[in-house]
Parts: sequence; structure tokens; C-alpha cells
Amino acid sequence: MQGSVLIANRGEIARRVIRTATGLGLRTIAIYTDLDAGAPHVREADLAVCVDSYLSIDEVVAAAVASGAGALHPGYGFLSERADLARACAAAGIVFVGPSPEAIDAVGDKVRAKATAAAVGLPVLATTSPDDDVSALVFPVLVKAAAGGGGRGMRVVEQPEDLPAAVAAARREALAGFGDATVFLEPYVRASRHVEVQVIADRHGAVLHLGERECSLQRRHQKVVEEAPSPVVDPPLRERLGQSACALARAAGYEGAGTVEFLLDAADPSRFWFLEMNARLQVEHPVTELVTGLDLVELQLRVAFGEPLPLAQADVVLSGWAVEARVVAEDAAAGYLPAIGTVVAYREPAGVGVRVDSGIERGSVVTTAYDSLLAKVVAHGPTRAVALARLDRALAGTTILGVTTTVAHLRSVLASDEVRTATFDTGTLGRLPDSLPVASNEEVAGAGAAVLALLAHEAGNDGWRHAGDRAPYRFRLAVDGGVGADLLVAHGERACRVDEERYRVAGRTWTAVQAGDDLHLGVDGGAWVISRSLAGSTTRAVASGDLRAPMPGVVLLVPVAVGDRVRAGETVLVIESMKLELAVTAPADGVVTVVHVSVGETVSRDQPLAHVEVEG
Repeated sequence: MQGSVLIANRGEIARRVIRTATGLGLRTIAIYTDLDAGAPHVREADLAVCVDSYLSIDEVVAAAVASGAGALHPGYGFLSERADLARACAAAGIVFVGPSPEAIDAVGDKVRAKATAAAVGLPVLATTSPDDDVSALVFPVLVKAAAGGGGRGMRVVEQPEDLPAAVAAARREALAGFGDATVFLEPYVRASRHVEVQVIADRHGAVLHLGERECSLQRRHQKVVEEAPSPVVDPPLRERLGQSACALARAAGYEGAGTVEFLLDAADPSRFWFLEMNARLQVEHPVTELVTGLDLVELQLRVAFGEPLPLAQADVVLSGWAVEARVVAEDAAAGYLPAIGTVVAYREPAGVGVRVDSGIERGSVVTTAYDSLLAKVVAHGPTRAVALARLDRALAGTTILGVTTTVAHLRSVLASDEVRTATFDTGTLGRLPDSLPVASNEEVAGAGAAVLALLAHEAGNDGWRHAGDRAPYRFRLAVDGGVGADLLVAHGERACRVDEERYRVAGRTWTAVQAGDDLHLGVDGGAWVISRSLAGSTTRAVASGDLRAPMPGVVLLVPVAVGDRVRAGETVLVIESMKLELAVTAPADGVVTVVHVSVGETVSRDQPLAHVEVEG
């Protein structure tokens, strides 16, 4: 294999493709926007081309032509399931690393894919257009975007009166994310499991399945933890699911790597329905690679260049267990709201059976412009229990400071009884309690005091009191971005420096980095910020009618005006950030007296948005 490949993506998937392509002797070409000029994938490629947007087909193909790329790998997200990109590549004489435009059209539209699946004998859930008569619908229902995936353009609707607003919101998300506002309705199955089958096909007629992945641990219909194989799929069911997936791929004339997704009855997993097919590589592909020993990106590239698959179905053997945790820039304790910031410390775990696919490094700036996924921590072991234990240790050894992430929350998820016993379903994460703390506020304050005292002593700076002083240290502790109470620490434990960023305090190794007046601390996957205390209370009184931004983002809608009367729970503004559309609602019945922002305006977390003068 020779030539060059342009990776039409960013972050960890761009680095993942570069790694395999380079190993195959291909010249790699990255694209990037101004925001990503210093990103790792730009530096690691042989050549990088600046574009205005990852979503512009014309720009991406022009970059491929100008750089002499012979092939284009779309990764996932962005343009990866756009048949128009495949057509544009063909017109420019560039190999598209993925299925044909016709196959993308056949499976990329979820309604059309369901019709194809039903035609080859797969069970499907009935679909309804929201534009048809919906008076006979049985609720709850699920609103879904016909194009794309990743949980975008999906809404669960419990009551008929909530349907119009949910359809409108799903259409907005679908149009913004996939360029297609088409949505449909299907029954919402509460107690279910989400299981998907990896397929790979070449242009010579071979279609194989590579086992299944369990993807039921989700929030907002986006996957959080995935594993292979599924703990509820036995060999006979694996064969049924695999053959069903291959039958659909053959019917669609599919070529390349793809994923066929199924919904399984949680009470009886042998009862399943076809959901959709993703015409691309999946975020969670590493778990399949670890249990099969296959490099899916390599298979994608070889198939795209016309080579036959180098194995038969009998050669696919699953070995051991693999579990993946997605580390995202979100605040799990605040409903998974997006987080932003600059990464001031980044440390990946090491260990037997551990793999990390990451898109960040120290100095990376995390904004709301792109997906919140920062890294994937994956563990493989001979059994599920060993894989889970290795993953927990790996997460404990993962340090990301400067931006709120889900690392500690993921450890809490893995420790839950439902995950340990594999009795979870797609609604489990919504029922789990808040994350278990990996350190108390007092421990964090003590460690911070010890580190600051050591730093002050080394620098000869008396701005922070030395460890030998009898007067107490005074700190304001901010946990995951939320300001807590002032803490007085009379005597911090003595800190011992381990290396440039790590310190040993009271038997634990902490990562600590000063950034301005803040000290960022991390231990066992947890992260905190300690800053100098201000005199008086740190809590700012907020009138009950003040509406503030719950997350950074862009104002998408302002459906009210000054003088409008609103009811409690009625939408006043809508903010969009990192695939998430969030409505800011009136706290009580009242009148809108101030609107501080307008549509298209970028807002920061806690920024004033509007005021509702509350009645009574």
C-alpha cells in the first residue's frame, strides 16, 4: 500500500487514523481550523492544511486535491456519513475510505434503513412521521433524526402536549449537526439494552461480523461506557445478531467498516429490534480491536484501496473482555453540562492491558466549538472482572487538570452494583446516585496547604504561610467549578516533591499545578481548584427571577420579549453547546423585564441572560 491519505477530522480519531496509516507507509495529511492550529493531530501528520470548517465538503475536498491526497478518511462525526462527500471524492478522483454514496444513502437515512432491514427479515420498531396524524400514538415515543447519530436530534416525549416542542428542537439539532432536519417517531422502549454489531465488507463479496459491543450505559442517548462482548449475549444470540447485521450490509451493497445497532429487551435479550446502521467507524471501535486482535482502521484502508479482506468469518475469534470509558469535558454532577478551559496538566495511565486514545495534551484549549470527547481509556483482560478492575485503576491514574471532566464520575459508574453485575439497561445512568468522592474537601484543603507551603518555601515567597507557621491557612475551595465554603487549615501535612508536578502528601500522590492565583489539584481521577480566600461570604445572592447561563455556549433561541408574561417552566431562552441544546426556563409565573442577550451571541457560564419579575 502506498500513497497518501487526508484525515477529514480532528482530535483523538484523527490521531488514531494517523497512527495506523503511518504504520502502513502512507503519507498522512491533516486538516485544521484556526482553533486547532496547535492541536496534536496537526503536528503528528506529515502535512497539515488549514480550513475554515470541518463541515465544508468543498473545502475538505479542495484540501485533499491541493495536498495530493490519494484517499480521504472521514473518521466519525462531521462529514463521515454524508453521501455528498463520497460523491465529491469520486468526482475528484480521490478514494473515499468508507462505503459508496449509494450505500450511505441506503443506510444513512434511518427510515429507509428500517425498510431495508424489514425486507431482509429483521424485526423493526414502527415509525411515524410527526407530520402525519399522531392522535393514535401510544406514549412515550422517541423523536429521532433521520440522518446522523451520536444522540443528536433525539428526544423522549412522555406526553402528547410535549411533542411539538420536542420535534422542533430535534429538527434544529439535526439540521445543525447533519444538514438534514428530517425526524421521525418510534415507540420508546424503557427497559432495553443497546447492543451493536461491527461489520466489515470488501468489494469482492465478503461480509463479516466481528462480534458485538454493549453500549447501554448512556446519558442523553450518548454512550459513556462500552464493552465487548456483551454480558447478555450468548453464542446463539451472537450468531443471530451477526447474521442479521451481515444480511443488512449485503442488501445495502455495503463496503468498509460499519455498525448495525439493535435494541434488546432487557428482560429477554433474545427479543430484539433493528435500530439503525452507522456507515462509519464508531467511537467505541477499540473494544472490538482488543478482543479480536484486528486493526479496524487498517482493514478500512485496505478495503478502500481494493484489497480483499485477509480473513474469513471462521477466523474471527473473541479473546477476553474489553471495556472503554469516554472521558469528556462535562460536569457530571451538574447534569453533564459542557465544561471549558485550558488543560494545565495531563497524565495518561499505564498498565497491563491499558490503551488510551486521546486528542489533548498539556496546553490544549477546550471550547464549546467541538465535541466534548477528550480521550478514551480502554482496558482489556481475560475476564470481565479483570477488565473492569484494570479500567478503574487506569482511570485512577488519569490526570486532567484545568477543565472539568468525567474521570472521577466514570470510576463511580464502574463501582456501581448494576455495572459490576451487568444488570444495567439504557436508563441506568439516570438512576445512579451522584459520584462517589475520591477525596474529602478537608483532604483536598490539607494537600493544597502542604503543596502551597512547599512551593512558597522553595520560592522564598511569604505570600502563602510556611508549614512551620502557627497561623492557619485560609482557602476557598472550588470543587468542579462550584464555589464551596471557606476552609481554615491550621497545619497542612508536609509535602514531598515526587517530580515536577507530583507531590506526596499523607500517603497519597497528588498532581498540583499553579495557574495564576489558583492551585489545580488532582488525585485518583478527581480534580479540584484551590484559590486564595476572599474576606466575607463567597456566595453571591441571586434574585429568584434572574436567569443565568447554566453552561457556556451560543444562544440559539429567544422566544420571548420584554413585557411577555411567562408561566413557571416556560422556555425563556435556548442555549446550544457541544451537541447539547438546553432550555432556560422561568422559575415561576411572572413578566420578562430584561433580556440581556440575543440569538447567536456566545455566553459564558453564569452570565446573566434575562430577568423574570416573579408574581406574588
